[in-house]
Amino acid sequence: MCNRKLIGANYFNKGLLADDPTLNISMKSARDTNGHGTHCAYFAKGVSHFGYAQGTARGVAPRARIAVYKFNFREGSLTSDLIAAMDQAVADGVDMISISFSNRFIPLYEDAISIASFGAMMKGVLVSASAGNRGPSWGTLGNGSPWILCVAAGFTDRTDSPVIYNKTLSDCKSDDLLSQVRDPQNTIIICDYNKLEDGFGFDSQIFSVTRARFKAGIFISEDPAVFRDASFTHPGVVIDQKEGKQVINYAKNSVAPTATITFQETYLDGERPSPFLLGYSSRGPSRSYAGIAKPDIMAPGALILAAVPPNIPSVSIENLQLTTDYELKSGTSMAAPHAAGIAAMLKGAHPDWSPSAIRSAMMTTANHLNSAQKPIREDHNFVASPLGIGSGHVDPNRALDPGLVYDATPQDYINLICSLNFTEEQFKTFARSSANYDNCSNPSADLNYPSFIAFYSYSQEGNYPWLEQKFKRTLTNVGKGGATYRVKIENPTNSTISVSPQTLVFMNKNEKQSYTLTIRYRGDFNSGQDGSITWVEKNGNHSVRSPIVLTTTVDLWGAED
Repeated sequence: MCNRKLIGANYFNKGLLADDPTLNISMKSARDTNGHGTHCAYFAKGVSHFGYAQGTARGVAPRARIAVYKFNFREGSLTSDLIAAMDQAVADGVDMISISFSNRFIPLYEDAISIASFGAMMKGVLVSASAGNRGPSWGTLGNGSPWILCVAAGFTDRTDSPVIYNKTLSDCKSDDLLSQVRDPQNTIIICDYNKLEDGFGFDSQIFSVTRARFKAGIFISEDPAVFRDASFTHPGVVIDQKEGKQVINYAKNSVAPTATITFQETYLDGERPSPFLLGYSSRGPSRSYAGIAKPDIMAPGALILAAVPPNIPSVSIENLQLTTDYELKSGTSMAAPHAAGIAAMLKGAHPDWSPSAIRSAMMTTANHLNSAQKPIREDHNFVASPLGIGSGHVDPNRALDPGLVYDATPQDYINLICSLNFTEEQFKTFARSSANYDNCSNPSADLNYPSFIAFYSYSQEGNYPWLEQKFKRTLTNVGKGGATYRVKIENPTNSTISVSPQTLVFMNKNEKQSYTLTIRYRGDFNSGQDGSITWVEKNGNHSVRSPIVLTTTVDLWGAED
């Protein structure tokens, strides 16, 4: 049924065919052949998926229209087709572009997404792109160009874990055998029933599973006393043999069986420390351009429900191919469309905002604290760095009314390109002409950005000198009227931050005020060196936060995928 959601579809393969005229492309159309693009485009609206999560699913921007531009084919893809696709999207008048695709670590002037996104920015179109799934190592991030909204993947409080069943392990009482299981802390094990023990083996099973540090256990039993037990020493469920047979068959016949334990008996209204940064989400700094802290923002990227082509198998069980209209997928590819949807809503509410203003609103209002009001962590472990989560988890409601924004014009980005000492040919890959090459009278790498990053060189001897770096920033008042803001500073380890002036007074809407931030710091490789400044509105509700990162230098373009 047509609902005017999809308003355009096009495909681009001229570059691919020019590179190999003998190539036979199996699907010469915009139709999806693997499901990735469809899933990224169509976050589900008004659907249910096998009862997963109660309620009705709704897209990020339900009233947005979608145009699809396909450049990646089963037979391959070329950068020329990617640029052509994004250029056509801009020419068609789109308001926002979402691309869940990234390149290896290459110079900016060779990065097709960076080049095409620069052209989009020049025309007032923001590009939201995935950070990549190469984490958790530092410097693995893609799409780190200053004019791109780079999105990391976070997770809320839903957890599915792999389930294992092995006849040798099923007794669940051998410490030697259980110790051979890989990653037990993220695995649910099935423990079978032993008739000879008549239920007395349960205590031994749960003791061994607890000692082996499994995430949970599924215990099969026919002992009524076990079902009446209200206190277990380890997370788990007890089922009878009939149900156990079904679970074992599922575990044995599925390619990647998973399970979730949901407590229905009692509702515990306690704190759940979410969201958290997913381990695979790529970390900054960007090796293509390290002068801007990346990623910019974190958005949901795990177990995301969205549409997939119904003719492409989702699951294979032996010779049985199962298809579905909707599927749960994970990755930064799912996070980028979330951010793009929020950006589209902001553009609808504020049509005069530039791409930089929209990105600023999302970054300065993001949540850097979890639901327990503590810093967001990595997979429930270490405190996450801004090089993992950017400014934090995106908050669409707060982003609609940020109070202040860090805006930047196309000329500001040209000035940044001028500061990189590119050749005229390299410069033209962005500007598409030589017109601006002679207009590099004011080169500046100090872009008006909502975050700060400073570098130091790693020292094996631990002899870190004191360093100093200055930044100039300009804030634009997008509130309803005049306002006064005062700065709140959180110093990173071994550093001192000073801001001048410490108070900004705006008399009118759209008025601009500037400040200078100075970081005096000393590198310490063994300490987390993150801080922030927050402009807090006096007698108001707005707070405008910017993360500060101190980190070791990275080799440009030097990492492997």
